[in-house]
Amino acid sequence: MTAVIVERNALERAIVVICSFVLWVTMVSIFLILTANTLLRYAFGTSLQWANEVPELLFPWLVMSGVVLAAEKGSHIATVFLVESVRPAAKRVIAIVAWSAVAVLYAVLVRATWNMLEIVHDEKTPILLIPTSVTYGCLMVGMGMLVLLALQSASRAWRGVHVVRDSSEPGAQAAQG
Repeated sequence: MTAVIVERNALERAIVVICSFVLWVTMVSIFLILTANTLLRYAFGTSLQWANEVPELLFPWLVMSGVVLAAEKGSHIATVFLVESVRPAAKRVIAIVAWSAVAVLYAVLVRATWNMLEIVHDEKTPILLIPTSVTYGCLMVGMGMLVLLALQSASRAWRGVHVVRDSSEPGAQAAQG
């Protein structure tokens, strides 16, 4: 089949907007908090007591949003030399099975994280008293988004569409069947 350009669908656009927003807000917040705390420490010999806790709470959100954005763009780590050596029909079957397995495994992790939320909710940060379930919640939400992206990739493989990154057109992905 020939290469075609596949625009992001509504799910992908929503995930990209949400994760990009979380990524930028957390990155800027962490930078500003740490910079302010460092300036206070060196200029006045004091610091904000809560300035260590907030970056620790925001960092997992930053990382998880980056992981989901990388998965959406197809920038995850993959070893494809064996898959590339088989016929197109076998590649399609491998892709369907692999993406389905990835979706199931992420769903298992979402379920396990959901079960842990009640347990870790009682643990709180020392100064701000924010429950650690906030951090676990970001992992659950991020893995949920990864489930949706994996299911979408399995669906595309089922239809015979293989999406690869297209650097020539922003916001679009090149698909090969």
